[in-house]
Amino acid sequence: MSGWITQQGPQNEIVLSSRVRLARNIANTPFPAYLNIDEANKVIDQVEMAAKKNDKESYKLYTIDKIPYVDRQVLLEKHLISPDLAKGSKGAALISENELISIMINEEDHIRIQAILPGFQMKNAWAMANDVDDALEQSLDYTYDEKLGYLTCCPTNVGTGMRASAMVHLPALNMSGNISKILQTVTQIGLTIRGMYGEGTEFQGNLFQISNQITLGLSEEEIVENINAATSQIVEKEKEARNILLNNNRIQLEDKIWRAWGILKNARVITSQEAMKLLSDVRLGMDLNIIENLTVSLLNEIMIETQPASIQKYAGEELSPDARDIIRAEIIRKKL
Repeated sequence: MSGWITQQGPQNEIVLSSRVRLARNIANTPFPAYLNIDEANKVIDQVEMAAKKNDKESYKLYTIDKIPYVDRQVLLEKHLISPDLAKGSKGAALISENELISIMINEEDHIRIQAILPGFQMKNAWAMANDVDDALEQSLDYTYDEKLGYLTCCPTNVGTGMRASAMVHLPALNMSGNISKILQTVTQIGLTIRGMYGEGTEFQGNLFQISNQITLGLSEEEIVENINAATSQIVEKEKEARNILLNNNRIQLEDKIWRAWGILKNARVITSQEAMKLLSDVRLGMDLNIIENLTVSLLNEIMIETQPASIQKYAGEELSPDARDIIRAEIIRKKL
C-alpha cells in the first residue's frame, strides 16, 4: 500500500496528502501525441535509464499496454498515475518502492514527476520532486526556453511545469453550506479545486484537491507558498466550522456520525458513492474524538481498497457493479 495512505503526516485530520507534479519534455523529440510506438518506447528507455542512475530511489517499471486493465485502474485509484496515462497505449510509469514517487512517461508530456506525501507537507513534496528532477536532468536534455521556462504540450503548464495540490477533507464546511464560498474565493486567487482524481472528476466524500492554475511567471517556491497559504486558511475555516457544529448541534452531529458507523459496520451491500459519504462522516467522528480506536491510515486503506478496480483485484475477477457492492460491504466490515 502506498506510503501516503499508510503513513501519518502533519494535520492528517484534514489534509490527507500533499502532492507536487513536474511536467518535463525531452529536447528534439515530438510530444507524446505525435510519437509512433518505436519512438515512444525509446523515450521510455531513456527515462528508465536516467532514473536508474539515481542512487536515492529504486523504481519498478509499469508499461501501460503490458499490464491488465484492472491493474492500471488500481494504480490510478492509488493516485500513482493519471486517468490519461491509464487510458493510453504508449505510456509507462516508474514507481518507487514506497510509492511516494512516480514518474509518468508519455502521458501528455514525456515526463511527469510526482511526489505525494501524507498530511500537510507541501515543501517536502516539492523537495522530493525537485531531487528526482535534478537526477533525471543529469542524463536528459529538457526542452527549455530562457524567457518562458519549461516547454510543455499544454500552454497552461509552460513555465515551471509545476502542479502542487493538497487533498483536503472538508465535511463541516460542506454541512454548514460554506463550501461554495470557499470554491469562489480559491478561484479568485489563481487556484482551483478539483475532485479526488483531479481535473474532470466529481467531488466525493467531502474530499477536494486544491491546486495552482498558474505555472508561468511564478517560481516553484512561490507556487508552493501560495498553496500552503490557501490550504492553511481553508484548514482553519474547517476547524472553525467543526467547532460551531459541535457547540450548536452536537447531538445531531453525533447521531449522523454513529448512524454512518452503524451502516458501515453492518451493511451487506453498499455502493461506492454511499461508502465515500459514510466514510467521510466516520472520519469526521474520528477527528473529533467521537469515535475512538480508529486511525487515519485505516480509513485511507478502506477508501482506496473499496474503489471499483481495487475490489476486482481483491476478488481476482471482473465483477458487475452489484457484485462489487456486496464485496465492498464485506471489505469494510472486515476492516472495521
